[in-house]
Amino acid sequence: MSLKNVSKFSVISPINKFDLKPKIIQALKFIAFLTLGALLFWLVYKDQDIERLKSILKNDVNYWWVWLSLFFGLLSHISRTMRWSLMIEPLGKKPRLLNTFLAVMVGYLMNLVFPRMGEISRCGVLARYEKMSFTQLIGTVVVERIIDVIMLLLLTLIVIVGQFGQVIQFMENNPDVREKLNSIAMSPWVILSIVALIALVVVFRKRLLHSSAFEKVRGILNNFAEGLKSIKDMKNKWAFILHSVFIWVMYYLMLYVVFFSFEFTSHLTMIAGLTTFVLGSYGMVAPVQGGIGAWHFMVVQALMVYGIDKADGMVFALLAHTSMTGMMIVVGLISLLILPFINRSKQ
Repeated sequence: MSLKNVSKFSVISPINKFDLKPKIIQALKFIAFLTLGALLFWLVYKDQDIERLKSILKNDVNYWWVWLSLFFGLLSHISRTMRWSLMIEPLGKKPRLLNTFLAVMVGYLMNLVFPRMGEISRCGVLARYEKMSFTQLIGTVVVERIIDVIMLLLLTLIVIVGQFGQVIQFMENNPDVREKLNSIAMSPWVILSIVALIALVVVFRKRLLHSSAFEKVRGILNNFAEGLKSIKDMKNKWAFILHSVFIWVMYYLMLYVVFFSFEFTSHLTMIAGLTTFVLGSYGMVAPVQGGIGAWHFMVVQALMVYGIDKADGMVFALLAHTSMTGMMIVVGLISLLILPFINRSKQ
């Protein structure tokens, strides 16, 4: 073998290994999250009577309400698109609304593949087809997430204040959750850890203030502050606020109207729907694709608080989640396919 060939192999091999490692890690993460979601789903439905479930879905469901639910979901996605456009305007860009909508839907699709991938994916799509800065778009999405968290916390507060008795009942129906919370709060190890952490911060505060980790945290907080400030300085800030409220109202209605698809949930009140929606939203936060398993568990537990039989709650959760996820898959795939065609001239 010549010296040229030896040199070529010695240079290329390490690079190939380096390029392959992140892909392997991503693949392992994907498998781990998918396995976790499948395990949670199995634990929730392992004792379900499959034949009864099939019979209810075939004969006892008014699917008109499901279609109305999907319509509300589509309205929320359109509103999110328009809100994102408002956030992009201060950057000096005005992307096509259609491209922005398709990017949002591709983001939802990617979240079903890998948790939290959607935020990066939709920014990448819009940056590519509208020739925009990917970093700036990520900044707008970060602010979006802050607003979404604030909205969820506000809804949680409404549920706690308005349904305090039901929250207590939820804890009573789930003694394992209550015991874990109590054990964590009263654990001497937790208390000692907090005291030790405070002591370390006090003793080493000067070093911490000049550390790279602290600089990163401060940079993140500054970015958050700038993002919130950009909302304040936004031309159409009231439109932004209205879209933020409208998005979450549509999310709520998307779940609530499915109550009327079944006789056993049609009598539930709007506040019961809000409680179910909020608990289900926390299930979506779980690091699994599309909240599978975790969302079902939270929704079933919420419905049990209002006297819905566990088996019936499982049927409701299955239909509601499947319809929402199915819409995101269909619209997301369509968006992914048509994006190159409607942007051929730009490419």
